[in-house]
Amino acid sequence: MATILPVEGVLPKFGKDCFVAPNATVVGDVIMGDDCSIWFNTVVRGDVNSIRIGNKVNIQDGAVIHCTYQKTKTVIGDNVSIGHNAIVHGCTIHDRVLIGMGAIIMDNAEIGSNSIIAAGAVVLEGTRIEGGTIYGGIPARKIKDIPQDIITGQIDRIANNYLHYSAWFAEANAAPRTPPQAPPVDPTA
Repeated sequence: MATILPVEGVLPKFGKDCFVAPNATVVGDVIMGDDCSIWFNTVVRGDVNSIRIGNKVNIQDGAVIHCTYQKTKTVIGDNVSIGHNAIVHGCTIHDRVLIGMGAIIMDNAEIGSNSIIAAGAVVLEGTRIEGGTIYGGIPARKIKDIPQDIITGQIDRIANNYLHYSAWFAEANAAPRTPPQAPPVDPTA
């Protein structure tokens, strides 16, 4: 069963139809939208600051999502795919973005909508990636603008595929994909 823990009384919150793999870890101030998937050996650590995740986001095997204490939050938009072993740290990722396998996104970076960060790329602290582009390398630099067919053929396709993959596990376990929620806290107690 996944490790889902509160930090200083704040428990992660999940939208509808989310899949969290049995060995994933999600802790603290994490709020996730609908139709998300957190895959095997992934860590989403909202312990030192908040993490906000939109709808239809997949965070693939071994990825780490974290922040910096009292400095940077992590915000992830809708229809985002974060590849295997990627690190997303204290940054903002807008809608319809593909973060490649093993990529690193550092504090205060901002990734514009309809963008791809290539596998293994390192987006340095404070970097602004304009929407509709592909960035790669160390440090990440613009490779080219993205044509519409790549947005549909790669970014949207991968987000939709992971929604489909997560359904396999719900069916196999005959259980809802949404992790258990903490009971409501009685403010009068």
